[in-house]
Amino acid sequence: MPRHSRWHSREMPDLDPRRVASLVAPVVLPLFGFVVAVGIWWAATAFLDISRVLLPPPQDVLSELVRLHTYLLEEAWVTLVQTLVGFGITVAGGLLIGTAIANSRIMDQTLTPWLVAFNAVPKVALAPLLVVWLGITVQPRIAMVVLVCFFPIVLSTATGLKATPVELVELSRSLEASRWQTFVKVRFPYALPHIFVGLKVAMPLAVIGSVIGEFAGGRFGLGYVIQQAGGSGNTALAFAAITILSVGSIALFYAIVAIERLVVPWVRETTS
Repeated sequence: MPRHSRWHSREMPDLDPRRVASLVAPVVLPLFGFVVAVGIWWAATAFLDISRVLLPPPQDVLSELVRLHTYLLEEAWVTLVQTLVGFGITVAGGLLIGTAIANSRIMDQTLTPWLVAFNAVPKVALAPLLVVWLGITVQPRIAMVVLVCFFPIVLSTATGLKATPVELVELSRSLEASRWQTFVKVRFPYALPHIFVGLKVAMPLAVIGSVIGEFAGGRFGLGYVIQQAGGSGNTALAFAAITILSVGSIALFYAIVAIERLVVPWVRETTS
C-alpha cells in the first residue's frame, strides 16, 4: 500500500452512520418539529377563518419580536433573574429537607403528609395572598417560584437517598466509615440521578411560578407583558412573550441536562 494511502486510512477513519445520526438527531429533530408546528400554525391562520385577535399569524408575532426586541429582552431578564433566584433557594432548601426526610423516620412521618397536602393547594390561589403579605415587590414572585418547584426537589432527594442499596451501606460500615463519610461517598452520589430528575422537573415549573407571580402582582417581567397585551387585545405581543418564555425554558432545562452530564457522567454509561 502506498505511504499516502496508509496515512489517509489512519487520519480519516470511516464515520459510523449511527453515531453521526445520534449526534445530529437532538438538533435536527426539534428543529423539524418546530418547522412543522409553525407550518400548521401558519396554515390555520391563512386558510381558516380565525380572527387575528384570537390567533395571530406567525409573521405578526415575528414582527412584534423584531419591533420590541429590546423591551422584551429587558422584561425577559427580570423573569429570568427571579426564576433563578427562586430556583436556587428551592434547591438549597429542598436538598436539606429531602435529606432530613430520608435520614429520619420521625421527620418523614411528620413532614411528608404536610408536604403532600401543601402541594395539592392551587398555587394560583396563593398568589394574591403573597402580594398582601409581601407587597408588590419581587419577593412574592420569588416565593411563588419556591412554592411551585419545591415538592419535586424534596421528593426526588428523599427518594434517591432512600434507594441506596443496602450492600453499599454495609460495605462502608465494614470499612469503618462514619455516617458523614457514607453519606458523602456513597448515598449522595447514588442519589444524584434521582435528584437531577427532580431538578429537570422543577426548572420549567420555576418559570411557571415566576409568571404566576407576575400575573398576580407584578409590574415587570414577561408575565406582566402577557397580561397587559392580552388585556389590550394585542395578542401578537402576548404570543411573542410566550415564545421567549418557551425558548428560555428550553435553555434552562438543557442547562440542567448539561450539568447532569458533567456531575454524573457514569449514568449514561451504566444505563440503557
